[in-house]
Amino acid sequence: MATTQRDLTIHDTVRMEPPVPVRAATAAWFLAVGAGVAESVLGVIGALDGSMAWPALVAQIAFRAIVYGGVFVVIDRYFRLGRNWSRHLLAVLLGVIGMATLIVGPIHWLVSNGDFDAIDVSADFVAFAMIRSIHVMAVITGVVLMYQPDANRWFKRS
Repeated sequence: MATTQRDLTIHDTVRMEPPVPVRAATAAWFLAVGAGVAESVLGVIGALDGSMAWPALVAQIAFRAIVYGGVFVVIDRYFRLGRNWSRHLLAVLLGVIGMATLIVGPIHWLVSNGDFDAIDVSADFVAFAMIRSIHVMAVITGVVLMYQPDANRWFKRS
């Protein structure tokens, strides 16, 4: 049986892979989301001591689940496939607003108190500090990578 041009056109579609900066940015964004989820889990564990009312805790969990779930879908379904709007959405939501939420607490602490001797360097503190550091670095990495020249070409093609 002979293969026709129509058979080749239908069955032999070529799927382009994103360039390295986009694949790396995708990994960085997934790492940022994972770090955010880990921070949330630590926060919930810390709040189980009764320091937060149950309705407020449930509202925080629901809000974060919606945000992280939505961001995951944007990264997986749109960003890595080259939808330019998703790149700008991630830059604003995670690169600006999200980054502000990550650093405002530590900056406020430094400005208002900054007493390093008063820090309780417990296992919880160290774990949270490490996860927060990973989170911040992943966001910075994601933003930088998604605006590299190869990434720009990838997003401009769609």
